[in-house]
Amino acid sequence: MSATKTKMRQLVDWRAAWRAGLLSGLLCLAVNMLLTSVYVGSPWVVIRLVASLVLGERVLPPPATFDATVFVVALVVHLGLSLGYACLIAYVLHRWGLLVGIAGGAVLGLALYAINFYTVSFFFPWFFPMRSWIMALSHALFGACAGGLYEAMEVERFVPAES
Repeated sequence: MSATKTKMRQLVDWRAAWRAGLLSGLLCLAVNMLLTSVYVGSPWVVIRLVASLVLGERVLPPPATFDATVFVVALVVHLGLSLGYACLIAYVLHRWGLLVGIAGGAVLGLALYAINFYTVSFFFPWFFPMRSWIMALSHALFGACAGGLYEAMEVERFVPAES
C-alpha cells in the first residue's frame, strides 16, 4: 500500500474579493471626502476629481459643491475601480493570511497610487497636481482594507494542481 500525495493549489474566492472591494471602496471614499473636507475645504473635491475621468475636466472648476450627476458618475467610477483593484489584490495575496493581506494590501495600494498619479495622469493631466499624502494614505488604506477584508471573508478552496 502506497500513499500518494496530491499537490493542491488554492483558488481565489471572487465573491469575497467583490465584497472586500465594495466595502473598501466605500470606506476609502468616505475617508477621502473627510480628509479633503478638512485639508482642502470641501468634501466634493474628490468626488469631482473621480467624476472627471468620465465627464472631463469641465467638472473640476470651483465651486466644488454637490451635484447629483457628478456624484452618481463618481460613485460608479470609484466603485468599479475599487472592485477591479480588490480583485487584483485578492489574486496576488490569496495564498496568505490576514496579516499579509493587510500589509501586502497596503503596499499594493501604494503601488496603485503611484500608477494612478504618475502614469495614468498622462491621459488625465489634471490628476498630476492632486498628488498628496491624502491620496497616498487613502490608497494605502484601501489596499490594507481590501487585503484584510478579503482574507477575513475568504472561503478557502483547493483543487489538485496540474503538474
